[in-house]
Amino acid sequence: MKATGMKATAIRTGVAMLLAGIAPLGTAMAQSGIHPHDVVAAAIASDIAADRQAERDARRAPYVPQGYGPIDTAAAARDACAAKALYQAGPDGRLIGKARASTMSTGWEVEGAIGFPDGSDMPFVCSVRNGSVSGVLLRK
Repeated sequence: MKATGMKATAIRTGVAMLLAGIAPLGTAMAQSGIHPHDVVAAAIASDIAADRQAERDARRAPYVPQGYGPIDTAAAARDACAAKALYQAGPDGRLIGKARASTMSTGWEVEGAIGFPDGSDMPFVCSVRNGSVSGVLLRK
């Protein structure tokens, strides 16, 4: 099991501090050259570097589903979101026009409207992230 995020940082910090404390007996911490605050600072810097690398990877391949779901085009995002919104709106709802999909860093945001037989309509917003629908908001 691989630890991630703050848990991984805490583990790395603890191990480094433990190793820093294993100096020959009788040697002061100042003489070993590794101070606990240096270890903590290095662990934080490592965590920040990992986060930045993940952001760069997301910018290089923003629409890669990474195995999470099959949605990999704007048309597929539009269709999936419309289906989810219609399901949540109920059996009387019908899609008004064509939903619009706009790109985001890890997927798409889809906006559209659902009409009802009584003449009312209900706008919706949906987000698709990493190849799957992550949320649908119906505005009443």
